[in-house]
Amino acid sequence: MNPLLSREFLIPFDEIKPEHIEDGVREALANAERELDELVSLKEQRSYANTIQAFDDLEERLGRVVGISYHLTSVATTPELREAFNAVLPEFSAFFAKLPLHEGLWRAVKQFADTAEAKALSGVRRRHLEKLLREFVRSGADLPGDKKARAEAIKIELSQLHTKFSENVLDATNAYELIITDAQDLSGLPDLAIAQAKASAEAKSIEGYRFSLQAPSYQPFMQYADNRDLRHRLYSAFMNRASEGEYDNRPLISRILVLRQELAELLGYQDFADYRLEENMVKSGKAALDFVQELTEHTQPYWQHEITELSSFAKKELELDTLEAWDVAYVSEKLRQARYDFNEEELRPYFPLDRVLAGLFDITQRIFGVTINERPNTKVWHPDVKFYDIHDEQGGHLGSFYADWFPRESKRGGAWMNAFITGGPRENGFAPHLGLMVGNFTPPQDGKSALLTHREVETTFHEFGHLLHHLLSRVEVAARAGTNVPRDWVELPSQIMENWTYEREALDLFARHHETGAAIPEDLYQKMQVARTFMAANAQMRQLSFGNVDLTLHIDYQPERDGDVVAYAQRAMEPYSIKPEFAHNHFISSFTHVFTGGYAAGYYSYKWSEVLDADAFSRFKREGIFNRQTGRDYVAAILSRGDSEDPNLLFKEFMGRDPDLTALLQRNLGMGVEVAKEQD
Repeated sequence: MNPLLSREFLIPFDEIKPEHIEDGVREALANAERELDELVSLKEQRSYANTIQAFDDLEERLGRVVGISYHLTSVATTPELREAFNAVLPEFSAFFAKLPLHEGLWRAVKQFADTAEAKALSGVRRRHLEKLLREFVRSGADLPGDKKARAEAIKIELSQLHTKFSENVLDATNAYELIITDAQDLSGLPDLAIAQAKASAEAKSIEGYRFSLQAPSYQPFMQYADNRDLRHRLYSAFMNRASEGEYDNRPLISRILVLRQELAELLGYQDFADYRLEENMVKSGKAALDFVQELTEHTQPYWQHEITELSSFAKKELELDTLEAWDVAYVSEKLRQARYDFNEEELRPYFPLDRVLAGLFDITQRIFGVTINERPNTKVWHPDVKFYDIHDEQGGHLGSFYADWFPRESKRGGAWMNAFITGGPRENGFAPHLGLMVGNFTPPQDGKSALLTHREVETTFHEFGHLLHHLLSRVEVAARAGTNVPRDWVELPSQIMENWTYEREALDLFARHHETGAAIPEDLYQKMQVARTFMAANAQMRQLSFGNVDLTLHIDYQPERDGDVVAYAQRAMEPYSIKPEFAHNHFISSFTHVFTGGYAAGYYSYKWSEVLDADAFSRFKREGIFNRQTGRDYVAAILSRGDSEDPNLLFKEFMGRDPDLTALLQRNLGMGVEVAKEQD
């Protein structure tokens, strides 16, 4: 049997080879086609089981096979695997594109919607049917035949373009390396960054030190390297990835935007943002843009203060006549050290990965009452991957997950969480969930545990928050369970978890020196707290710039009127840049969040969700960060509910009121306000 088609809970990752992809996906497609024909041609009375559930099951079975295949291209890609996946990409893309446009399927769903059983539905099944009907209409089910065909063709082409965009970014990232042979050029770099660069060079049989565009290599170099010319070189390579040559994404961006706009207009929407956001909390592109602009106005005064201070420090203390884009991280770090006597690298020895994970699991047990244990000897796609089980207080198996933490050339950058199996309440009991979380963190050296930066610790908690949203779901309809929620709601469970990485009571559970076992000294902890809002307005403006350019491209951009899309994006980002020329790069050529589909017209949701998380965490702060009852209420109202209810109502159920912007402004900018007042 083809291992890709296994229906076992534990996926046989060690058995799946490139040659299984084409045959496996095509067999799954053939089965889905047969099931679709049976569903459409059914002669008996329409019911939830034989229509809605049958459709959901059909999508789940095919989606699992495709999802596993795509996952492997993300974490263990090879030329053979990529070739096999791309061979079947048009085929499964065409199938998924045609489903909401299939006349027979649409007729079957409407026939069920007219039955007495459908009219009597309540709770999540009623919500599922209502949203499913809207999804068909929003996808073009009521369009005439020629427009349906065009909508289907657009979706197929977009799927192919998204995949190619992602491949180009990965290939362009891997194609670049900075080799240093003169040890003087390593001045300023932390010992760990130097050791990693040495190991990277040795792995490639290269003399000297090798730096790449992978985050654990790139970020320390930009933050600490004294050699300004080399920072310039590395920065330029990073910000212009996939913008020329064989990996040039610029033509793909233009085509993606044109197709998205055409699809939106075909479906009766003014622009793609309105189409994508109609079902989100924000409801429309204009409302999302208004939110970005409102938060920008709140942030700008503190941002301007930070810019003035940064520029002055660069000139007076570092003798830099002109602050350039490749200087910002470096000068910011020097200013932080001067102001607070605080270097982020001082924290790294207190965050060995094994202790961080143990602390994360301990905190989760205290708040939410679940236990997490590693299960060894599980079939995985790489030796670094770990596997864990999660159980409730009664010992019930809620789910399991894989964790893959370190960068490889066969693995795309960034951090993410995905679902393999969405379980939940079933007639014969509870079906466990299966998911994964992925990072690209600082790898271990000399056989010791990996030592993380605090930002990497935050990312670990963030992705685990997504995973908890999936694993603690108790929604019977898989399509409305777990993280299958509006994009501007999905980041609340992830972002709220980051707050515990700043709380002394939580840090003392796991932040222990990897050699001595000592907790973070109080003076270092206080420096960390004070430095938390250092350059926070600049960081916030950076995120808002991404949200703004994303929305602007999907609302206002017109190729005939506005010309080159990269130049247009640069103009859109200029007001959010320390200097306008800092926006003059090809950043959007590697903007995978937006151009591989997931966050298209939705990047604003990170800040939207941050408003929710800051506000929701204020209840934990008030009632106790380990308060078990508060944790129960949070699970009951949010983590377990998926999309079974309107997110606005779920938030109100937990907080007793609508969201308030104040907590975010106080957390991110409050200290900046005091500094500004003191110095004004």
